Amino acid sequence: MVLLRLYFLTIISGKITGYGGRMPLFITQKRQELGLSQKEFALLLGMNENGERTVRGWENGEHRPSPARLKLIENLESNHPLKNNNQNPTFTFIDLFAGIGGIRLPFQELGGKCVFSSEIDKHAQKTYFSNYGEYPSGDITQISASDIPDHDVLLAGFPCQAFSQAGLKKGFYDTRGTMFFEIQRILVEKRPKMFLLENVKRLKTDKKGQTFQIIYDILTGNYKGSLSLDSDIPMSEQAREALSKKLNYWVDFKVLRATDFGIPQNRERIFIVGFNKDYFNKVIDFKDIFSFPKPTNEISCVGDVLEEIDINDTQFTLSDNLWKGHQKRKLQHINKGNGFGYSLFDASSPYTNTISARYYKDGSEALIDQSHLGKNPRMLTPRECARLQGFPENYLVDTVSKAQAYKQFGNSVCVKVVKAVAEQMLIAFEKAEQIQNS
Repeated sequence: MVLLRLYFLTIISGKITGYGGRMPLFITQKRQELGLSQKEFALLLGMNENGERTVRGWENGEHRPSPARLKLIENLESNHPLKNNNQNPTFTFIDLFAGIGGIRLPFQELGGKCVFSSEIDKHAQKTYFSNYGEYPSGDITQISASDIPDHDVLLAGFPCQAFSQAGLKKGFYDTRGTMFFEIQRILVEKRPKMFLLENVKRLKTDKKGQTFQIIYDILTGNYKGSLSLDSDIPMSEQAREALSKKLNYWVDFKVLRATDFGIPQNRERIFIVGFNKDYFNKVIDFKDIFSFPKPTNEISCVGDVLEEIDINDTQFTLSDNLWKGHQKRKLQHINKGNGFGYSLFDASSPYTNTISARYYKDGSEALIDQSHLGKNPRMLTPRECARLQGFPENYLVDTVSKAQAYKQFGNSVCVKVVKAVAEQMLIAFEKAEQIQNS
């Protein structure tokens, strides 16, 4: 009787889903079509640490996904708008602390091929995969440098919270602040020809400039600190060991602003560029071949990024209570004699304030005026945030929740600024190669 019941349940289940006994093959083919391991497939579906085992069970026919999970699987797209199919790249690169691929994109567009990426945030991993068709590896501290493929260029927008004005400003004594040392150990192991690092402007002045000086000295091979003195700074053993090994890079750095490159956002970030002096040993002075890009001074305004919003659409408009709260806090700050509080912009504004990862909370740093419509101000849409960061129109912004999309774009880079830096780096790279081969 029990077997008969199971038989009928199987038939009914097969009719409902349309797969029947073909379910294991369907799931296997779907995963392979996406180019994912069972673990990556599980992560993409939002499953926990046991997800890999569950996927394996599906593919072995031991059990079936729930109807809701099956629908997710069916809706997974294999058409990734920014997938790199370049089989003859002019250079290779790795993308560390990859976020949603803002640093990667310009280097890919300029002829490079990404051979490794790493990002710990599962939501950012999903967005990255949806756009590039590659699922980034997870926690970089758990990945041996020797397991990372050889590459020409190392890219890393390492975590900025430890140095940000909005954070606790603990620098290297914040675990996130020690991620630079993970970059350093990979540089020691792989010795790429070039690197590009990106962080907040405040990195330059953290601890009265001491933090940046340590970074600069490590990269140039002039660090003379004692490992014992650094023992209270949290970092992996491989990273600590790598501190005893000298790098030899020529390094230059500069703070660049998005508004200077035709993007209407007052976003300032420090960019650190390095060239391997051991590899390019014939280059006498890298200042002769590399310089940071000059501002393009393109005229732009906030209206350039705004979408047409249906007048009846209220999902981005602040509620009366939230808007009253913003106004109250603004007045309190004015009475204290500071300029804190919400900021309001319209289509004619030359730029917005810097959008941050906290934008999803209340949008206070960049609200769009709607008084001409008789409505409270509204937040930017995820697509508008993508435009404020210079992402192309075909970049997918809706693969995660709206809150996560705001976080991701707030944590990302201005793609247009990165592209300007990348172009200068690759010009210098070509010149250095010519000198080296002469």
